Amino acid sequence: MYAIIETGGKQLKVKQGQVVKVEKLAAQVGETISFDQVLMVAGADGVKLGQPTVAGAVVTGTVLGQGKEAKVVSFRYKRRKRVRVKRGHRQPFTSVKIENISL
Repeated sequence: MYAIIETGGKQLKVKQGQVVKVEKLAAQVGETISFDQVLMVAGADGVKLGQPTVAGAVVTGTVLGQGKEAKVVSFRYKRRKRVRVKRGHRQPFTSVKIENISL
């Protein structure tokens, strides 16, 4: 059984027991969170599509930790003009273990 959820402006395909990285959430480590923006649920009984979400479907998970992704470097350069701009960015994330997918 798997589901497609929407969180942080992104859509993720999740399965039970899977660990996923989502956009940073305001939750402590060990806290249980639920995703109610479930776009699709597929299982042994078939596929249920939402318009836009599946009514009554909830995906729950446990927060494993908070962190930052690897640095992405943005470098702008103009030859012969002494223009060099180097910037870096590290996107924060929350690591979540999917515990249950329910309808």
